[in-house]
Amino acid sequence: MTSSLPLVFAAPRRTPPPRHLADLAPDALRTAVTECDVPAFRADQLARQYYGRHVADVAAMSDLPAAAADKLGAALLPRLLTDVRTVTTDDAMTRKTLWRLHDGAQVESVLMRYPARTASRERVTVCISSQAGCGMACPFCATGQGGLTRNLSTAEIVDQVRAAARATADGVLGVPGRLSNVVFMGMGEPLANFARVRDAVRRLIDPVPRGLGLSRRSVTVSTVGLVPAIERLAAAELAVTLAVSLHAPDDELRDTLVPVNTRWPVAEVLAAADHYAAVTGRRYSIEYAMIRDVNDQPWRADLLGDLLRPRMAHVNLIPLNPTPGSAWDASPKRVEREFVRRLQERGVTVTVRDTRGQDIDGACGQLAANGGKAAKQGQRIVTST
Repeated sequence: MTSSLPLVFAAPRRTPPPRHLADLAPDALRTAVTECDVPAFRADQLARQYYGRHVADVAAMSDLPAAAADKLGAALLPRLLTDVRTVTTDDAMTRKTLWRLHDGAQVESVLMRYPARTASRERVTVCISSQAGCGMACPFCATGQGGLTRNLSTAEIVDQVRAAARATADGVLGVPGRLSNVVFMGMGEPLANFARVRDAVRRLIDPVPRGLGLSRRSVTVSTVGLVPAIERLAAAELAVTLAVSLHAPDDELRDTLVPVNTRWPVAEVLAAADHYAAVTGRRYSIEYAMIRDVNDQPWRADLLGDLLRPRMAHVNLIPLNPTPGSAWDASPKRVEREFVRRLQERGVTVTVRDTRGQDIDGACGQLAANGGKAAKQGQRIVTST
């Protein structure tokens, strides 16, 4: 196996994003603060405001003197994300935002609240992007069909989470709450932007003031199966949840649905995921989009169950959210139920993802593909710039 990713996955060169405090490890942040002729201890104050209170505007940081705030804001807190359009659905419990970056590239994030009978069991999840566009070319994915624009910086990734945490605390999902989960399942292939995603994950799980202080178990990094990068993730000792977007148990079909399979076939991908589980002690997830008459046959459920039965894995079935004009469609519910039954019969744990946001172009890349336009009945535009 190769130790680095092939050049085909490299993003095109563009003007880099401005430096941001979330790009910097603690020592580098202190150095950057002193370079602004501000005492080093202000780095801790700045980080506590950003990571602890989720504040990105120095004007709202009351513990910083005005002169220091102006210098630090200009040098370390540039605006990375501009809200182009936010739409909501599900009684305001699902909120999808299209962001414009400094160079005009666009990415998406989706914030979802899952109520429970007790506040302690309520879950608020943000699905974030790691690239603008995607180079994996999966034919049923709106982002994959648009191609890759560029990798996001560490701070551009982290700031999506910071913005989600601030919005959750402000009650945009109906009631004030706390962000509990982050999934790297938005635009892009996270492990094709490995170094920045790795550093972003560290910012998410490190305690305040070094990071946002989220639980490792609450952060999920997905991949279509870049084997060398899965191995690097295992070596990074982050112990977050790994999700493998498999979508087919056989190489013949997966070569079509996930073209990178021609480089790293099913057996190699599962072996790498097994290694990750052995190193981290964490069960991994198999993501499987249910596509009508394509990958939902009973015999494929049997094959998938036989492959996974001895492994530390569970299956997350995803009812396909069709993209406009696509020939791909979701499997009927009766077919989905039979698929579940056959997996469970083989001792494989399986869940069916709660579908959210179909009326707000909720699938990855759809809002960007629509140019940010709210086009479907039932969705509500919240903001537009």
